[in-house]
Amino acid sequence: MKKFGQLLALFCFSFSLFSVAQEQESDFADGYISDDLFIYMHAGAGTNYRILGTIIAGTPIKVTGESLNDYSEIIDEKGRKTWVESKYVSLKPGLRFVVAELNSQIVAGSDTETTLKSNLTNAQQSLAELRNKNNELTDQLTQLTNELSTTKLALKSQDIDIQKEWFYNGAIVLVIGLLLGIILPYIASRKRKVDSWT
Repeated sequence: MKKFGQLLALFCFSFSLFSVAQEQESDFADGYISDDLFIYMHAGAGTNYRILGTIIAGTPIKVTGESLNDYSEIIDEKGRKTWVESKYVSLKPGLRFVVAELNSQIVAGSDTETTLKSNLTNAQQSLAELRNKNNELTDQLTQLTNELSTTKLALKSQDIDIQKEWFYNGAIVLVIGLLLGIILPYIASRKRKVDSWT
């Protein structure tokens, strides 16, 4: 039980150290290694300290803010604290990083351009289809307008024919009436003369 308590205390202590380290690391400024091909990382602030490795130009790093003998303390991408010459440390991205970023932006721009061209092509096809549909509807409207005009002319002609028919029928009735008005009195007068002779 005592060992378990010691292990638990050790775990809590380690966790608190890790939390403090994380908080301290978050306080570090972002930096970059300048554009020399690679530089050596040392265990301390000077060439007399052991070389821990190399770091490539343009690599993002954390700058702790500690500096001594023209050396700056940094944290590399693997999380190791080490020292490099201050002249190689920059808070701005190196040329290689900027070029890579620009290349990625160009690729993204090309993808956007391709998408926009595709959208434009689709829009042009839709516009052409709409124009064709509009032309079809315009032709149908013209045809219907012509048919309506033809129908109106036919109805007008039919009305004139009906009026003429009524006029002719009226004229015939009038002529027949006149004839009957002349003939019937004549017949009646002759009948009276015949009756008077007998």
